[in-house]
Amino acid sequence: MGVRGSFLAACRRRMATWRKNRDKDGFSNSGYRVRQKDLGMIHKAAIAGDVNKLLESILLGLNDVNDRDKKNRTALHLACAHGRPGVVADLVARKCRLNLTDSENRTALIKAVQCQEAVCASILLEHGADPNVRDMYGNTALHYAIDNENISMAGKLLAYGADIEARSQGGHTSLLLAVNRKKEEMVAFLLKKKPDLTAIDNFGRTALILAARNGSTSVVYQLLQHNIDVFCQDISGWTAEDYAAASKFQATRLRNDIRGRARKA
Repeated sequence: MGVRGSFLAACRRRMATWRKNRDKDGFSNSGYRVRQKDLGMIHKAAIAGDVNKLLESILLGLNDVNDRDKKNRTALHLACAHGRPGVVADLVARKCRLNLTDSENRTALIKAVQCQEAVCASILLEHGADPNVRDMYGNTALHYAIDNENISMAGKLLAYGADIEARSQGGHTSLLLAVNRKKEEMVAFLLKKKPDLTAIDNFGRTALILAARNGSTSVVYQLLQHNIDVFCQDISGWTAEDYAAASKFQATRLRNDIRGRARKA
């Protein structure tokens, strides 16, 4: 079959697996689907951004600030997902529990970051929300900031103690995720934070291997400026150079750059 044929066959198998599992990494749907009949008065008020109605539901004893709907979502979750910072601030002032999780084990902070509601996320971080809770997919808030290529949010999360080496179910650290999803600006940002360049995913792939496998030449060049192992093999025994050789995309140039770095090592 040859190297190229073997590579293409492997790609087809991986693509079939990806299609089967593409909704299982947590990145496909950001917002909440809500049904009015499943919501309490406080949840409806949170979605609408109606602080007065929210207060009414509490004063009448209809709801507690931490009451959940049928999918374990609190008013704080729903306010963050719908971008209602006024409600978020009010709930925080009423000492709601910041780190409760919904049916997908997501905190309100994760939802705020996932839905790119920066003001809501900032309020939560400033009041002590935990940035390192993992959802059912193994993702932290930082993983969602990276998927959105939201550099300012990623920076804020790191400033508040987010773990840059936290791994998703696929074994992706922040850098591995950014490389795998071809977020070039995010890769450049993360490299300045000195992440672990030896980290590997569940298939034994380093950031350099992922970049070469994806044909991401600019990312390969960024990584080669750092002290990264060019000889590392994944579980299939392939190196970054092997992937570069098998890829159509600027294969010769990519391979030569990796070889050049290998000679210097």
